[in-house]
Amino acid sequence: MSDYAKALGARLRAIRTQQGLSLHGVEEKSHGRWKAVVVGSYERGDRAVTVQRLSELAEFYGVPVGELLPEGSTVAPLEQSPRIVLDLERLSQVPKEQGGPLARYAATIQSQRGDYNGRVLSIRYEDLRSLAVIYDTSPSKLTEQLVSWGVLSPEQGADAAATDV
Repeated sequence: MSDYAKALGARLRAIRTQQGLSLHGVEEKSHGRWKAVVVGSYERGDRAVTVQRLSELAEFYGVPVGELLPEGSTVAPLEQSPRIVLDLERLSQVPKEQGGPLARYAATIQSQRGDYNGRVLSIRYEDLRSLAVIYDTSPSKLTEQLVSWGVLSPEQGADAAATDV
């Protein structure tokens, strides 16, 4: 058993226990998708975990894959996520009941960046995913809504929709 396998197993165990789950709890919560014996063998480093299974396990735990990797490991994205450019002038014309959450989100980002040009704001695709949660919809549906409001150009909407998984 390699040191890396032990360290990976320790991370897997730490994430599981942070969520208050026993090995059998994982099996129950996953409705048998993740067998206690398999997760336990990953955690002990007795069994190699594929990248695909690690990704699925991260999704099950609700954490980024990088959180499951041992200290000192880095996960570099294969390609940069596209930037999404919001038209803040158009956003100010959207009724507050609809655009309020997006306007507050944009104002927070502007404040953090010290970026107050007031016309446009670029956000990451990951921000769009967070906004979709706030709006209780999917990123693709939110993208469609932003295009319909004129806050996002149709070209940018198509780019963002192509990135949606």
